Amino acid sequence: MRVFLVRHGETEWSLVGKHTGRQDIPLLPEGEEAAKKLGRRLAGRAFSKVFMSPLQRARRTCELCGYGAVATPVPDLMEWDYGQYEGLKGSEIRAQRPGWRIFRDGCPGGEQPADVIARVDRVLPTLRAPGGDVLVFAHGHLLRVLMARWSGLPLENAAHFGLDPASLSILSRDAQTGDGVVERWNDVAHLEP
Repeated sequence: MRVFLVRHGETEWSLVGKHTGRQDIPLLPEGEEAAKKLGRRLAGRAFSKVFMSPLQRARRTCELCGYGAVATPVPDLMEWDYGQYEGLKGSEIRAQRPGWRIFRDGCPGGEQPADVIARVDRVLPTLRAPGGDVLVFAHGHLLRVLMARWSGLPLENAAHFGLDPASLSILSRDAQTGDGVVERWNDVAHLEP
């Protein structure tokens, strides 16, 4: 049993590095094309369950990959609520708050790390349930929290795992110990010419 994670395709804000939490921004045409390429890569795979964030960038990526008709929207898969940092670049935030780290410090007026952990922890039992491979369409920071919780890493370590738009990652379990394993991370081979 494996969990396939897909970060949504490129948006206007992700292209320039703006924090896009609850703003419901559409995919760019390039983001739509990348999602179609990923869909061709996933074609023919059977998933016992497909889940998606209800935000349009994740939902549209799911549709373009060919799984929209079978996906279940899960509000707990929405991106981090950035509060006052919504729409700001990391450099702009650190100019106001030197040394800021999202996985440690959270966002004023938005979510703190414990809030996002609680949401991910509500989703994990469903992802771990027996029955076959699972496919999840969501967002960069949220998926990094999910990976950390799956694999038992301290949340701050998620900062070391970049995640590109329209990327594919796979989580699994060690056959001997049952420990969570990061089998593949940030795979964008389908985007290479």
